[in-house]
Amino acid sequence: MVHPKSCEVALAVKTTEELLTGLENLRLAWKDNPSTVAKGLSCSESKEGQFILVAAESAFVTLPGACVIKGIGAIELLGAAPAFEEGAKSKTLIVKATPEGWKFSVKFVPPIVRERNAK
Repeated sequence: MVHPKSCEVALAVKTTEELLTGLENLRLAWKDNPSTVAKGLSCSESKEGQFILVAAESAFVTLPGACVIKGIGAIELLGAAPAFEEGAKSKTLIVKATPEGWKFSVKFVPPIVRERNAK
């Protein structure tokens, strides 16, 4: 039986000025002193020089219609569908600074459905 590996889904979001300021402040703090980044958040830079923030499951909360990143701000999720399936594991939120603007996605491992003893 083959189980699906992790999935990454782009999020349709509406950003606020508070969130953009929080992301920019985090980027500047990380460049100045990487040890100031809160637990559960990790920052890096792509080969192209783009800032990448990865928030572990412990550093963000998903609410109906929103996602809150600890110490940074809230992201309004557009659309009624949930970002990931109920029961998904190893959720991480990925935020990338691109020339077109900030891109948001969530990476997760879908729940494993076992069909044992099904007759």
